[in-house]
Amino acid sequence: MDLKALVRDIPDFPKKGILFRDITPLIGNADGFEALVNEMAQPLFTQDVDLIVGPEARGFIFGSALANTLHAGFVPARKPGKLPYETIGYQYGLEYGTDELQIHTDAIRPGSRVAIVDDLLATGGTALACAKLVEKAGGVVVGCVFAIELTDLPGRETLKDYPVETILKY
Repeated sequence: MDLKALVRDIPDFPKKGILFRDITPLIGNADGFEALVNEMAQPLFTQDVDLIVGPEARGFIFGSALANTLHAGFVPARKPGKLPYETIGYQYGLEYGTDELQIHTDAIRPGSRVAIVDDLLATGGTALACAKLVEKAGGVVVGCVFAIELTDLPGRETLKDYPVETILKY
């Protein structure tokens, strides 16, 4: 199946000069979504994954689907103030300022084998923040898997200390 044919290109979104890769047609196609999730799961089958961490919001889509496929738990990494229980957080730098991701304090047991899953690898900042949050909680990052990689951006270099797999490259 040609998964790239199910990704819609939207020029000048969210601002002029940006070519946005819209995955909504792909995830809206049952066969395409299943094929993509199965491809994303392949490198993780041998990793004995206990948990998948997915950052909001699109990481929830792919992360929960992969957790189901791998029979692993799912941990949402959320912005501050979104989780109802006690949290731990990790702040990371943005081009202008900082952001933070949080998980519940009991979401990851020490030694848990964790994969980071998201829709897009661009600069790698969000995924690196997830990895550092997993490690802060005592987990071990066994891999990072993305549906799409923008190869002209430094995502792989940012995540050089972790195994990285991507399915669609642009």
